[in-house]
Amino acid sequence: MDIYKEGKKISLITITLNILLCIFKVIAGIVGKSSAMIADGIHTLSDVITTVMVILGLKISNKKEDEAHPYGHEKFEPVFAKIISTLLFLTGIYIAYEGIKVLKSGNYDTPGKIALIAAFVSILSKEFMYRYTINTAKKIGSISMEADAWHHRSDALSSIGTFLGILGARIGFKILDPLTGIVVSFFIIKIAIEFYLKSVKKLVDTSADIETINKIKDETLKIIGVKGIHDLKTRMFGNKIYVDIEICINSNMTVAESHDIATKVHDNIENKIDNIKHCMVHVEPFYNE
Repeated sequence: MDIYKEGKKISLITITLNILLCIFKVIAGIVGKSSAMIADGIHTLSDVITTVMVILGLKISNKKEDEAHPYGHEKFEPVFAKIISTLLFLTGIYIAYEGIKVLKSGNYDTPGKIALIAAFVSILSKEFMYRYTINTAKKIGSISMEADAWHHRSDALSSIGTFLGILGARIGFKILDPLTGIVVSFFIIKIAIEFYLKSVKKLVDTSADIETINKIKDETLKIIGVKGIHDLKTRMFGNKIYVDIEICINSNMTVAESHDIATKVHDNIENKIDNIKHCMVHVEPFYNE
């Protein structure tokens, strides 16, 4: 499977949908005199920017090793995920700022019906984009695309808040229009922080999850001639995993026999477990007592 092509196809579809949705929401916000809808439309515009970042991240992270990057480019993807999370955080701050500004001014307009319709269309559209994107993100193991999917979900949540705010304002509670924008902004900020921390973990050589570690041990001990595992270290490299393992082999074996067993361990781990980029096997002598 070509990860870049798969991710690019989904991203181009969501970019097109977001551009059309952004234009509709901003026009509906202006015509319908809804500050919450205008803010929601700008939030959708930020989705276009982050999805472009996803495409760039996937393209760079899937490049082959070169002289300057002998271990590959996978770590570029969580770097782009950090950028997307930062943009999402700033979007949340902006929406909160706009809502507070309207609250302080006290100038509450009664939103028009078109703003209510736009909010409903946005909820359905953004939830569709979230599900469409998150399924592909999990399929190809892309953290930046997963962050982008949650950007779509945050827009859906924002639109739910906007819908309730506009509805409340239309039946007499005008303050609800800017107030719901502020409440939703906190959800957006929370998601942004969570994904920022998740992308940082991908950059600081954290170990693989316990399930993967147990699979590595199981696949190693399946090989005839392996007496035990002396040491095992794993580290995340973007969405890939590096493995360093020390296996115990009978001390009476020849170098050639030991090498053959080590090769079988290496091949078994890299072929049987997903996302293993490289496995380094070291042999330790096992002495019979």
